[in-house]
Amino acid sequence: MRFGMPWPGRDVGREAEQAGVGAFCAGEFADHDSYLTVADIVANTEHALAGPAIAYAFARTPYAHATALRHLHAQAPGRLFLGLGSAAFRINRDWLGVPPERPVARIAETVGAVRAWLHAENGDRVRYRGEYYALDADVRAPVLGRLDIPILLAGFNTRMAATAGRVADGVIGHGLFTDSWWNEVVRPGVERGAGERETAADGRLLEHGWIITAVDDSAPERAVADARRMIAFYLTVKTYDPFVAHHGWEEPVARLRAAFRAGDTDAMGRAVTDEMLAEIAVCGTTADAKDALGRRAGSLPRDVGYFAPPSFMVSPRRRSAYARAALALIGAVPAQAD
Repeated sequence: MRFGMPWPGRDVGREAEQAGVGAFCAGEFADHDSYLTVADIVANTEHALAGPAIAYAFARTPYAHATALRHLHAQAPGRLFLGLGSAAFRINRDWLGVPPERPVARIAETVGAVRAWLHAENGDRVRYRGEYYALDADVRAPVLGRLDIPILLAGFNTRMAATAGRVADGVIGHGLFTDSWWNEVVRPGVERGAGERETAADGRLLEHGWIITAVDDSAPERAVADARRMIAFYLTVKTYDPFVAHHGWEEPVARLRAAFRAGDTDAMGRAVTDEMLAEIAVCGTTADAKDALGRRAGSLPRDVGYFAPPSFMVSPRRRSAYARAALALIGAVPAQAD
């Protein structure tokens, strides 16, 4: 597995690449744009992979996704990937102002339409026709040329994992993922989808994934508390209810959601049980984190793992400190068989 992390900024990012980090990713939210972050990554690194993980699929047209990648490819040929996520129902409806219905079918077409733009040679018409997108672009300028940039989907639940296997080049796992969720839900879903592909995949489908990571040898209790709050914040979203039911965590999740509604972030974190923490996060001291990685080989993505500092109620300064501390984990991940 290649050691990666969400982009920690230029200073820490350069240090991290020199230390052996082989991939950086860019998330997206109301205050930061994934493609602008990827531009910063490729301008300040030399060899590491770079890409959105994830960009909101429906916040942009397929044209906009592909054009951003072509622009970035000029600076970082061979280093890019694209991770797309469908986003939550209310984000699509209330933030983006796009139809929130049928996100699985819509994102499958998004992948096809983005590929149509990326694979077009100079002189070709860019054509794609589906239920949601109809492209027939005649670009009379020599600005195209096929780009084989991997497209991955954020596949949390079964249907999206299967869609990643059917139409994309791989899957991006969420920071909540556990060993059993990877092995009993996501990987089987991807395999089912791969069996339905119209054309065979070019090699094994890729696995990227986030790993909640908070390491602080001087204040391990605070690191653990930050990891608990991050887990709790994620689990306030009902999209993850199948994951909760799979693990039998309905009772603590009900408590943390009640605390969230009351605005009690400390109670949110306390509701996360020791079992939940151990199965989801890598946290505490460096020694604790290395032990956790040794136990969790099966719950780590096979290709790229993004060791991600908690962001909920955590300052940028502390996130940078967590990113630096995570560099001590390079080489601690046990080898995995394909």
